[in-house]
Amino acid sequence: MSSASSSSTSSTSTVSTSALPVASLGTPRIGPRRELKFALESFWSGASDEKALIEAGAGLRAANWVRQKKLGVSVIPSNDFSFYDQMLDTSVMVGAIPEIYRWNGGPVPLATYFAMARGAQGKANEASCGHTHHGHDAANGMPAQEMTKWFDTNYHYMVPELAKDQQFTLASRKPIEEYEEAKALGYQTRPVLVGPVTFLKLAKSKDTGFNPLSLLDRLLPVYIDVLRELACRGAEWVQIDEPCMVLDLDIIAQQALHYAYSEIANAVPQLKIMLATYFGGLGGNRDTALALPVAGLHLDLVRAPDQIDGLADFPDNRVLSIGIIDGRNIWRADLVRILDRLEPVIAKLGKDRVQIAPSCSLLHVPIDLALETGLDSEIKSWLAFSVQKLEELTTLGTALAGGRGAVEASLKASDQAAAARKASPRIHDAKVAARIAGIDAAMRRRASVFTDRVGVQHERFNLPAFPTTTIGSFPQTAEVRKARAAHASGALTDEVYKVYLQDQTARAVQWQETIGLDVLVHGEFERNDMVQYFGEQLAGFAFTTHGWVQSYGSRYVRPPVLFGDVSRPKPMTVEWWQYAQSLTKKPMKAMLTGPVTILNWSFVRDDMARSEACRQIALAIRDEVADLEAAGAGMIQIDEAALREGLPLRKSEWKAYLDWAVDAFRLCSSGVRDETQIHTHMCYSEFNDIINAIGAMDADVISIETSRSKMELLDAFRDYRYPNEIGPGVYDIHSPRVPDVGEMTALLRLARKRLSDAQIWINPDCGLKTRKWEEVRPALVNMVAAARELRASA
Repeated sequence: MSSASSSSTSSTSTVSTSALPVASLGTPRIGPRRELKFALESFWSGASDEKALIEAGAGLRAANWVRQKKLGVSVIPSNDFSFYDQMLDTSVMVGAIPEIYRWNGGPVPLATYFAMARGAQGKANEASCGHTHHGHDAANGMPAQEMTKWFDTNYHYMVPELAKDQQFTLASRKPIEEYEEAKALGYQTRPVLVGPVTFLKLAKSKDTGFNPLSLLDRLLPVYIDVLRELACRGAEWVQIDEPCMVLDLDIIAQQALHYAYSEIANAVPQLKIMLATYFGGLGGNRDTALALPVAGLHLDLVRAPDQIDGLADFPDNRVLSIGIIDGRNIWRADLVRILDRLEPVIAKLGKDRVQIAPSCSLLHVPIDLALETGLDSEIKSWLAFSVQKLEELTTLGTALAGGRGAVEASLKASDQAAAARKASPRIHDAKVAARIAGIDAAMRRRASVFTDRVGVQHERFNLPAFPTTTIGSFPQTAEVRKARAAHASGALTDEVYKVYLQDQTARAVQWQETIGLDVLVHGEFERNDMVQYFGEQLAGFAFTTHGWVQSYGSRYVRPPVLFGDVSRPKPMTVEWWQYAQSLTKKPMKAMLTGPVTILNWSFVRDDMARSEACRQIALAIRDEVADLEAAGAGMIQIDEAALREGLPLRKSEWKAYLDWAVDAFRLCSSGVRDETQIHTHMCYSEFNDIINAIGAMDADVISIETSRSKMELLDAFRDYRYPNEIGPGVYDIHSPRVPDVGEMTALLRLARKRLSDAQIWINPDCGLKTRKWEEVRPALVNMVAAARELRASA
C-alpha cells in the first residue's frame, strides 16, 4: 500500500536531540478516513478476503508510524493497532479462548477471533473457522463474548472469560510481529501490552466465587515469553498498561502487582518496562507503584493534576512519563500554563529522566483537525485532535529542553487562542443561567409514586402480559445513508428527502404491526446518531465532519463538541412522532436521548463543571418532553445508555456523580402526568454499582442489555427489589447472529426467576441501527414468538 511504501523515506527523519523526549502511548487505529471500518466491513460481507484485510491493517500501521515520526514523536508505540479490541487481542495472545469457539491450539484463525468479537451464525462458519462444531453450537452458532465499557470511556472492550482450570499458552505473536514489522520499516518502537494484572482484574468467570487474579502464576510465563522474544529482537523498552492502578485496589491486587513485576524483572532484566497508568491518580496505590521494579512510570496529570506535587520521593533510577496533554478531550492546550507547571519538575528531576506524553492513548480522540475544512473557524481555533496534540507535545518538549524562545510563535498562538475562547460571547447565555437558577424541588419529582402511576398507565394502554417492543432505531441501510448524504450535499431537496423518510417510517410501522409487536417505534430514519441528532438542534454544540472515534469494532462515532451554554430553540422530535403515531392505533414511543448520555458522549467543555452542563441539557430535554406530551405521546423513552459509563473510578466519588446524574434525569422527565409512561434504556453496565441510582431515577420502564450475561445482570434488580418495570434484552444486537425462539425463551425463563411476571417487558438488547434488515426481521419475529410462548405458559 502507498502508506507503507512512503514510510521508508520518512523513517530516516530525526527528532532534534535538544528536545525533551515526546512519547505516544497509542494512536487512533481507524485511519483518517475510516479506512479500517471499510476494510473490516468489506471482509465481513465477503466482498474482500483475509489477505486484503491484513494488507489494509499493515498500511494503517505504517501510516501511523510515518505520521508520528514526522510530528516529532521520539517514543513511537507498536502493537497499539487492533482489528477489533486490544483486550480481545490479549485474550488471543495468551490463549484465553472459551471452549465454545472450538479452538484446538495453534495459531488462532481470524474467523475465531471475529467469532469472539461478533458471534458466528451456525454451520456457515464451520469451514472458515477451520474446525467442526457439534450439537447446540453447530445449530445455533457461537455468541460473542461479553462487551463492556473500558473504565469510564465510551470505548468498549471484549471481556475475557476465564475458568478455574484455565491454561494459558502463547497463541498469537502479534506484539512480536508488529514490532518486527515496524523495525523492518526503520522504526525502533516501544511495544504496548495490556498488563497482566489489569487483564485478570477485568476478566470474568462463570465459576462462582472465583477470582481470576488467582491465575496470575499461570499467565505470567506467557507474558515473559513475549517480553523475552521482544528483547531478543532488539526492543529496549516495552510499555505495559496497568490502568487498574487508578482503581480502589485491595491488598490482593496490590500484592499481585508486586509479584508480577518482580517476576518480569527477574526473568527479563535487560528489558526496560514503562508502566503506564491513566484515567486517574494512583491514590492509595502510589506506594505500590513506586515500589515496583520497573524502569519508568507514566502518570496521568490531566485527570489527576495533584500527582505533580508528590514527586519528592520519585526513585532516582526511574524515568517519569508525564501525561500532560489531554488524551480524551479535544480542547487546545494552554501551553504557557503547562510550561509553568512542568519547568520546576524538570529542573528537579533532570531532562534525562523525563518524557512528556498524552495523558493516555490517543485512541479516544479524532485524528486530524486539518480535515475539518467546514468547521466554524472560531471554534476550530480552540480545538486539537491527535495530530495537533502531538504537535503540542513537540512544542513543549522543545521549550522544556532549550527554552521558550525556540518556540515563541507557537506559545504566542496558544496564548491568543486561550484568551479568545475565554472572551467569546458564544460561550455564555444569560437566559440559560436564569433558568438554572430557577430550578426547584418540585421540578425534580413526579406528581405520584410509581405504585399509583402504574395502574393508570395499564388502564390507558391495555397491553398484554410480557409486552413486546424495540429500543428505538431500525437499520440505517446503505440506501438511507445515501439519501442522507444526497440531502446534505443539496442533491436531494428538503421535500423529496422528507417524503423518502416518511416512506421508510411508514414501512417500518406497518411491518411492526404485521409481526405483532405491542409497542411500536418510528425507526429513527431521520437521525444520524442518537446524540448528534439532538446536539445539532441545540444551541451550544458544534459538529465535525471527520471527528470519528472508535466505540467498538467498526462502530465509530463523531462526538458533538459542547462549547457553550445549552438551550433548545424549537421542538426537535414532535413532528416525526406525530407522523408515526398517525399511522397506527398502537402506542408509538417517542424517543429521546437523556442529558447524561448527551453529556458523556460529547466532547465536553472544560471551563464548567460537568454537573452544570448536564443540568442545562436536562432543561432542554424537559422542554421536548413537555411538547411531546402535549402532542399526545403517552410513552416517552429517554435513553440514558451512558449513565454508568460516567461513574468515577474511585468509589469515594460515586455519590456526588450519581446525585447530579439522577437529578438531571428527574429534571427532564418529571414534568409529565401520571398516565404518561417514562421509559429509559441503559447499555452494558455493572448495574449493582448503580442500582440505588436507577431506583432513584423513577422511570416507569427501564430496558437493559442482558443477553450476553445470560440475565445475570438482573441479579442486581432482584436483590434491590426493584419495583418498576424492566425490559431485559433477549438478543444481542451487537452480533449478526439471529437467535432462535428457544434461545430467547430460555433467557426469558431466567428473567422470570429474578423478576415478577408483571414487571417484564420483552425487547432486544439495544437499538437496531447497526444491523441489517435480513438479521432484524427474523430476530424480531422470533422475539414475538417467544413472548407468545411465555404468555401461554404463564
